[in-house]
Amino acid sequence: MTARRILASYFAIAGLYTLSAALIWGVNTLFLLDAGLDIFGVFVANAAFTAGMFVFEIPTGVLADTAGRRTSFLLSVVILALTTVGYLAVARTGGGLAAFAAVSVLMGLGFTFYSGAVEAWLVDALHATGFEGQLDSVFARGSMVSGAAMLIGTLLGGLLGNIDLAVPYVVRTVMLIAAFAVAFFTMQDVGFTPRAVRLGELPREMRAVAASSVQYGWREQPVRLLMLCSFVQYGFMAWAVYAWQPYFLELLDRDAVWVAGVVASVMAASMIAGNALADWFSSFCGRRTTLLLWAAGVQAFAAVGVGLAGSFWLAVTLFMVMVLAIGAAGPVKQAFLHNSIPSEQRASVASFDSMFGNGGGVLQQSGLGYLARVRSIAEGYVVGGAFTIVAQLFLWRLRGLGPEADIIVGRRAGVQGSCPAQGLPDVALVDTRRTA
Repeated sequence: MTARRILASYFAIAGLYTLSAALIWGVNTLFLLDAGLDIFGVFVANAAFTAGMFVFEIPTGVLADTAGRRTSFLLSVVILALTTVGYLAVARTGGGLAAFAAVSVLMGLGFTFYSGAVEAWLVDALHATGFEGQLDSVFARGSMVSGAAMLIGTLLGGLLGNIDLAVPYVVRTVMLIAAFAVAFFTMQDVGFTPRAVRLGELPREMRAVAASSVQYGWREQPVRLLMLCSFVQYGFMAWAVYAWQPYFLELLDRDAVWVAGVVASVMAASMIAGNALADWFSSFCGRRTTLLLWAAGVQAFAAVGVGLAGSFWLAVTLFMVMVLAIGAAGPVKQAFLHNSIPSEQRASVASFDSMFGNGGGVLQQSGLGYLARVRSIAEGYVVGGAFTIVAQLFLWRLRGLGPEADIIVGRRAGVQGSCPAQGLPDVALVDTRRTA
């Protein structure tokens, strides 16, 4: 395969997968409330989903690094389709919180088969074809494709949910089947040789992967600091992206599901804009930590502002600013991480990073969910947003270490470059990129 075909396959898979997933993102909290859960029960179910991702990250990372990244992705799609149908069945039969939590754990398993595996497949395949471009740009453009799919999916999900909250789940199942077909025919393991693992060998493989994750992840201080950022920032966002649905409708004082779909689509547009900013800034900024620090600060202050806003339009505007910052930081963090770990452990360490984020998600969804019930969702945004300031401490420490992966080779900057008005010192730009 050529690099062009690999990129086309990656963008198609990312787009279809996100489109199918996004159909329920704008209405999921409303669906669970309609099924009989209270606001705390909603976040318990969501925490169960995140706990499933936390528990299964290492085992599924083993599969991705042995049986292959293609196999891992296909399993992800199958499990997500089955659990989406499971959500509908629980709601129809009145299964309650315990049943929703059980299905949510399995849905988390489905997403762990995806996390890390597709990124690892892309990076290894591009390396095998001699690709010489910047990973920051590839991930940024992939995120823009996913963002466009999210925009379409959330808007469509809101419109379908206005008819019946179950309809987006049915359409999502159909879209996941389409994603399976595309990946089955276009996604091949290139630059990576799968190997069979017997069931009895799985515990040994898990121990080996765990040891590699510790060695190339936790024991590597730059990677450890990035993981701690994931714990803080993703943990809050795992709560925030579901809390806004009832909160914004309460501020608007209207029970209109389609409004949730429109807001979710605007959120997707903000994510795309953030991805575009990442691509633009990385073309002349000298260090990745420059972008990450600014994005972390904007995210924290905007999140607190969402809780303090008191009006629908101001809260939505600040929420979009928060999402913009997240979109700008995501591709940069991905590139930083993948340029800091070896190919053999790429999927495992990426999954380990995701596990840290999910661990933060379990704690913060439970804690902020309880706060939302006894106090208010607005206070949850204030407390959770203020806590994300902690990520700044980790990023400043990371910057002080001066790791090789922090350096970006600017396309426009020539030999020396900096971000305008950034207020942060940059280093001379020299080509010290690792081959990815």
